[in-house]
Amino acid sequence: MEVVLAEALLSRCGDPCALLRAVCAPLSAERAEALRLLLQRLAAGGPPPPAEAEALRRAAWEVALERCRPLLRGGEGAAAGGCGERLRLARAARGALRHCVQLCGAPLAARLARDALAELAAAGGGAGAEAAVEALVAAAPRLEEPALVARCVAAALALVREEGEGEAAAALVAGRLLPALGGNGAALRGVWEGLLGAGGPPRAGRALLALSALADALLPRGPPGSGPDARLCPRFWRVVQEGLTERDGLCRKRARYLLKRALDLSGGQRAELRCPTDGGDESSLFWWSAEKNEKLLQFWETYILVMETLEGNQIHVIKPVLPKLNSLYEHAISGEKGCWLFHPSWHMCIYKRMFESENKTLTKEGILHFLELYETKHLPNSLGFSEFVIGPLMDALSESSLYSRTPGQLMGACPPLGIKLQKFLATYLMLLPEEQKGSFLLKFIQKMTSRHWCAVPILFLSMALAYIPVCKVLGTEGLHALRDVLQCTMITHQILLRGAAQCYLLQTAMHLTDVEKVSLPEVSSFLLSLRPEESLRRDTMLWMELCRWLQVNDRCFRKPITSDLEHQETSSLCQYVRSLVGEYVKTPASERENCFMPDWFEAKLVATMILLAADVEQMRNKYSGKSNIEWIELEAFLNPLLDVLMKLGSNAYIPTLKTDKSLQLLLKLLQTRSLKCSNTQDDGVLFFIQKSLMTPVESILEFVLRRLTTNELSTVGDLDRCDLYLALIPEIVNLCLQVSWKKVPSIKNFILSLTNASICNLQQRNCEEEPKLKEQIKKVASMASLTAVCEIMDRKPEAHLESLPSVDALKRFISFSQFNEVLKKPSYIEEKSSLCEETTSQGWGKIVARYVRDQWICLRFILNSFPTLAQGYEENSEMSLSTVERSRKILESALEALTILPSDQVLPVFDCMKVLVPKIIFKLIDMSATKTGVFNVVLSHCCRSWIFPTVDERSALTNAFLNAGNYCELITEACVFGTVFRRDQRLIQDVHAFIENLGEKCAANVVTESTNRDDHYVRVCATKFLCLLDGSNALHKTFMEDIFIKLLDKDELVSRSRTRYYANSLQHRIKNRVWQTLLVLLPKLDQNFLCGTLDKVFQAGFSNNQASVKYFIEWIVILSLHKYPQFLNKFWDCFCYDEEKLKTSICTFLSVLSHFDIVLQNTSEKKPALKKALIVVLQWCFNHNFSVRLYALVALKKIWGMCRMLHVEEFEALTPVIESSLQQVENMHGTGNAKRNWQRIQDHFFFATFHPLEDYSLETIFYTLPRLSELAEDEWISLAKFHKFTDVPLPQTFQWYHSRTELLDLKPSDWSQQDMGSDSVETDSQTEWTDVQKKIIPWKNSTPSLDLEMVFQDRAAKLGKSNSRLIVVASLIDKPTNLGGLCRTSEIFGASALVVGSLHYIQDKQFQHLSVSAEQWLPLVEVKPSQLVDYLQQKKTEGYTIIGVEQTAKSFDLTEYCFPEKSLLLLGNEHEGIPANLIHHLDVCVEIPQQGIIRSLNVHVSGALLIWEYTRQQVIKQKQQK
Repeated sequence: MEVVLAEALLSRCGDPCALLRAVCAPLSAERAEALRLLLQRLAAGGPPPPAEAEALRRAAWEVALERCRPLLRGGEGAAAGGCGERLRLARAARGALRHCVQLCGAPLAARLARDALAELAAAGGGAGAEAAVEALVAAAPRLEEPALVARCVAAALALVREEGEGEAAAALVAGRLLPALGGNGAALRGVWEGLLGAGGPPRAGRALLALSALADALLPRGPPGSGPDARLCPRFWRVVQEGLTERDGLCRKRARYLLKRALDLSGGQRAELRCPTDGGDESSLFWWSAEKNEKLLQFWETYILVMETLEGNQIHVIKPVLPKLNSLYEHAISGEKGCWLFHPSWHMCIYKRMFESENKTLTKEGILHFLELYETKHLPNSLGFSEFVIGPLMDALSESSLYSRTPGQLMGACPPLGIKLQKFLATYLMLLPEEQKGSFLLKFIQKMTSRHWCAVPILFLSMALAYIPVCKVLGTEGLHALRDVLQCTMITHQILLRGAAQCYLLQTAMHLTDVEKVSLPEVSSFLLSLRPEESLRRDTMLWMELCRWLQVNDRCFRKPITSDLEHQETSSLCQYVRSLVGEYVKTPASERENCFMPDWFEAKLVATMILLAADVEQMRNKYSGKSNIEWIELEAFLNPLLDVLMKLGSNAYIPTLKTDKSLQLLLKLLQTRSLKCSNTQDDGVLFFIQKSLMTPVESILEFVLRRLTTNELSTVGDLDRCDLYLALIPEIVNLCLQVSWKKVPSIKNFILSLTNASICNLQQRNCEEEPKLKEQIKKVASMASLTAVCEIMDRKPEAHLESLPSVDALKRFISFSQFNEVLKKPSYIEEKSSLCEETTSQGWGKIVARYVRDQWICLRFILNSFPTLAQGYEENSEMSLSTVERSRKILESALEALTILPSDQVLPVFDCMKVLVPKIIFKLIDMSATKTGVFNVVLSHCCRSWIFPTVDERSALTNAFLNAGNYCELITEACVFGTVFRRDQRLIQDVHAFIENLGEKCAANVVTESTNRDDHYVRVCATKFLCLLDGSNALHKTFMEDIFIKLLDKDELVSRSRTRYYANSLQHRIKNRVWQTLLVLLPKLDQNFLCGTLDKVFQAGFSNNQASVKYFIEWIVILSLHKYPQFLNKFWDCFCYDEEKLKTSICTFLSVLSHFDIVLQNTSEKKPALKKALIVVLQWCFNHNFSVRLYALVALKKIWGMCRMLHVEEFEALTPVIESSLQQVENMHGTGNAKRNWQRIQDHFFFATFHPLEDYSLETIFYTLPRLSELAEDEWISLAKFHKFTDVPLPQTFQWYHSRTELLDLKPSDWSQQDMGSDSVETDSQTEWTDVQKKIIPWKNSTPSLDLEMVFQDRAAKLGKSNSRLIVVASLIDKPTNLGGLCRTSEIFGASALVVGSLHYIQDKQFQHLSVSAEQWLPLVEVKPSQLVDYLQQKKTEGYTIIGVEQTAKSFDLTEYCFPEKSLLLLGNEHEGIPANLIHHLDVCVEIPQQGIIRSLNVHVSGALLIWEYTRQQVIKQKQQK
């Protein structure tokens, strides 16, 4: 209609120039739109006469510079704020300016460009940039001057590249200016070079924004032009690939759009083209061939299907598409040439996209699929693959949760990712060329040090490295990298996992190191990074493997430049160790006395290498057949050390550094000996070392005594030396007891002298107000010495040191000393010159804490030595009041000590309190919830002390168990101990179990004692303790009855707190543990007690219980009735309740009747019981609930079988009815599940295999039944743990261990798997296209219609209805149902038009069913997707605001956005949304706020919400205007 009006005005007015001037003054929004229409018709018309043409050009020039440009400068910025009138004015001015340039040509274009460039330079991308860009948009197509074109291009690229606040300007340039420049050949080439030239493209997001805007020029749909072809530029494809894996969804959408455009163009042209290789890679990034057109289309369609499907986060949608990846590889590799036809980087884009997915399940699927490639495909070598493995793959592998077990795997199995990783790394490395293996492995290992890895990923990566077949590819740098990884493993606090990783890294070093490139010092430095207490210890297979490796490669290690080759007959290792020991004990003559201890690094290194060299030498001698080993080399190693040790007692002038280093080495050798588990006599190396070290014992003891008892220790730094000396004393005592008792008198004399001197030092009172440092240090050393003496006497009773006279003095001194005595901080005035003093209060605080802790260690020894002191609170104790008062004071002091000492030093205080007041252990139970192993230690101590007391008295056992009665609650808590772990904790538990299952193959299992960390340990100890109790013992009997009642109360409490609970929840687990313990106790209980408690058991059966709990309750009822049949009447009473109470529990009691033969086994009169049972069961056979009927029929079958065997005559009349009923259920027909369910319930283990008497065992209770009832695997306690945890041993006569084989062999899935039905078939993993939900936008579109404007006008005039200025554009929607619903909604709310991709949809029955004739009352316009850009531009010039329903960084919330009156709503495709090439044509994006998880609305629903919001706002405006 507007076009018709413009034509009428021009035809009626003879002077168009006058008409233009008349319309311009004054220029309102309506006049501006009229001006645009007039200029549009003038520009589209034929050329006027020359005179009129010149006048028209002058008028157009005037309008452009004096009207349009000022409007753009003043109105656009305000329009962005939401003023609809000014927005219309500015948009009309833009259209008018473009038509002015068409009328005036290049001169006006040049003038506008220069002015706009100047404005851009002044604005710097700010508020004025928008008006300047619009001027350039109008001028760009008509620019001719090369320099000006170049300036415009440079300005456009600068705005595209600008970061931060330039986002809006970049979008404007991409949406408006770049397409305009694309229409200018010279400008297009400049933009292309600027975007992808030598200077490098802007970041991917901006580059893709610009390339999408230029897609029509760079990838034209028509015949090939003279402009640049993006398909032939490698940098273009790199940008597209980068975009495909960007985290921003809009970038990915633009990259897919460009790829589709390129493929559409190539497939349509069927041209021969090949993109040049980028940097000499093996294949081109993109190529096309007419001969292989169909295959290429098939490959790329599959590729895009995969990429678009990955945009969803729902694994059930994505998983069917993943097999398509295999077909991609089949197309991508040439079988004849064995090379890549398609560049492998395209495949890497898919995997990178999967690795970075928010859905961890998808990430895991992607990793597993990638790792399987080299098992299933013979892929050609590619440098890109190696870079991808070290980059994105390893980044993805750092996620711990990926290493979880699959649902079907047993606990302790290796997770699938761990297995795949091992196979992949071994296979991939073997397929690499020899020259690339070393560099790849080095980068791989270095990557393991480049970030903080959690314990689980670094363990499995280390394991994968260790499983690589032997190949010598790592040199010094690789060994150093492995050492760095070892340092990374120390960060984790998971000791077992840390130790296992160390073991695997050592194996990696042995398998992959090229020994000719590394020296022995480098190897020894690497070995020192391994901790003996976690991985590398002498009594492990790993140590033996290391010895064999050193022996085999002895002559191959790289020799140092200064190496000495004199001893050719001596091994390289021995020569190295000799020189190492010699250098170690040497001290430079000029070395001044240092107050600090030397680092332990060297001592550890030397001790480890001595033992390794000795073991290697012993191994070599065994292989050579020598029977008598002379230990010449080992003696040579030890001689320098022995020389120094022999002089310690007599030579007072040996440098302190030399004595420190010698004693450090001695201690490390002795501690290595103490780590050995086997008999020392059988270990030749250690036995020789021990004999050699016996020689200087007197000299060492004399030196230590002198240092500890005189004033030689006088500084804070000397306390480290004190620790060294005191650590040596128990090791030397142990050495003398094992090797030669002749030295024991020397030990006793040393202990006597040390004790007396220490007591004397501590008893000295300082009269000065400010104590001196030397005196305080002497007191600390003396108290530490007494502590060492107490610990030696406690741990080595065989030395009989308690008979020494000094022991009585020690007891008196400790008993009557003041506890928690705090040493005053000394004055440091005298020692200011010393550089090694710690003058801070924090440093002295640590010393005081140590002093107080040592007091409590000594007190603990005294309390254990004087049992009567600890038992002072007992009534029969004949202790004086002074002793009782003394105990009270000790407890008060203990409470005070707990406030003084740091948390890591309070254990001795707790030990003392435990002896005096045993109930203190309940405070430790609270700690067990957060600290693993606390409860384990407490319970183990209690159980052993109650059952196996250490005091040799006849009444000891009784007295000990009297004490146990006070701790019934402790055992109750132990029976149900254990928490439900979080997912990350369960993962750690699973990996722990996997490592432990490896046994001795992993040295960490041998070295690390993990019993006390196992949460099953507590329950196993408690169960074994209960098994040891004797029902005939009155004390035991009372204790068990008390436990039984408390457990029933706990079950009732859990049931009351939550009537419904989930399987494997904490409530379920606690109830399960309660009934397991009750079942253990049941055989030990007598009739009188059971008579009073059986009602509680029945009441528990009425609760709503999980399956495993039901089985245990049923089992207890069966055993109780079997043992005491007189309780049957109580059982029959359970069936007398109303149906409401029985509805959740009747199946429990019917299950008991299915084992009625066991119940009546001890009954002489069986017929009355059978008669009662038959009456009870028959009434439930007709219940309306199908499950209840099934249970009743199972019980009826059992009971009726017993009746027939016993010939019960009373039921002869019922025989035909019962037998026909049973026969009918056996032979039932029908299409339902009734017959199958009847078979399933009969085959269920509880009815078919389980025998309540013969299967009564610990294994059935704690392992078999939980496994068969599908309880969580961490609740299964295997029989091996009952044997493994030996702190509380079971009697040898104990018989209730094993389940019957028939029950043990059943699989837990035998019952549940049958639910699937036998007729189900496996679906083919290679799904066809029809199985996959396609997410591809139609690329190929038909030719556009000729006159959209006339179509619109014609339909609008015909219907005569247009209540609003809202246009709904649904051209991208291709489902008739969505279009029909939108048509109905648009008509109801009065939209002015609905735009669809094809009018053929109107004839679709689904469309008509949902539209209910709305298409007859609503203007429908056909605009094909390929025409949308032009249509949107046209509507913009008409003043419409283009609104997209899309989530972007700049989206407006629907609840906050104000719709302009002239709004065009663009709806996206059902799956893809709005294509990338249309997004930058949008004026604004609106998103609907969401609260849920799915994050995706149906397109019809989304459109309806926006249409209603637009209508609501317009209705409110109309009401306000009225």
